[in-house]
Amino acid sequence: MSKGLRPGLYAITDSVLTPPETLIESVEAALRGGAVMVQYREKSVPMAERISQAVSLQALCRNAGVPLLINDDPDLAKRVGAAGVHMGQTDGSVAAARRLLGDEAIIGITCHADLALAQAALGAGADYLAFGRFYTSSTKPGAPAAPPGVLTDAKRFGLPITAIGGVTTDNGEPLIRAGADMLAVVGGLFGGDTHDIEMRAKAFERLFASHHPLFSLPE
Repeated sequence: MSKGLRPGLYAITDSVLTPPETLIESVEAALRGGAVMVQYREKSVPMAERISQAVSLQALCRNAGVPLLINDDPDLAKRVGAAGVHMGQTDGSVAAARRLLGDEAIIGITCHADLALAQAALGAGADYLAFGRFYTSSTKPGAPAAPPGVLTDAKRFGLPITAIGGVTTDNGEPLIRAGADMLAVVGGLFGGDTHDIEMRAKAFERLFASHHPLFSLPE
């Protein structure tokens, strides 16, 4: 895995579970627990507030040595100096994001359960592929379901594989065994106080330590 990507917990923020008043302390707790990447996903607040939150998160993640990605907004990623961007199928082209953010940026692409979309993302220059949802998800309840086998099949593309959608510490192991390099988690991580978040993150870390062949604890 390249560009600073490594196996482990991929923490994704949420406007309900990580509101502005608890956003930073919640992400801090996830990082203390071992999150290896953070995605800032917020579409419900004014741009000025999004910029402010993203700047704060970028400083936090930089100090922790963990990449921060911005959801669906290459311009915001560029503005705050984030490590990259995560894009859905309707969020613009990888080529345009690459031109804006540069060769060293991390660009992840949502592929649902479609290997053809993954093939296209590979050809466009994506750095990781995201599949899901695998379980019932309160964040995206209408998203199509994905079978774990798609993770195994996607290993042919030679890119890091992310699994998302209803993932918890109780159901994440089969996804790692099927081929997930990262588990992208929203509801199964955030919520409750910071102690709960940190403990959940550490539980995900233990899952990877037990079941991912390339996982190693940071020194």
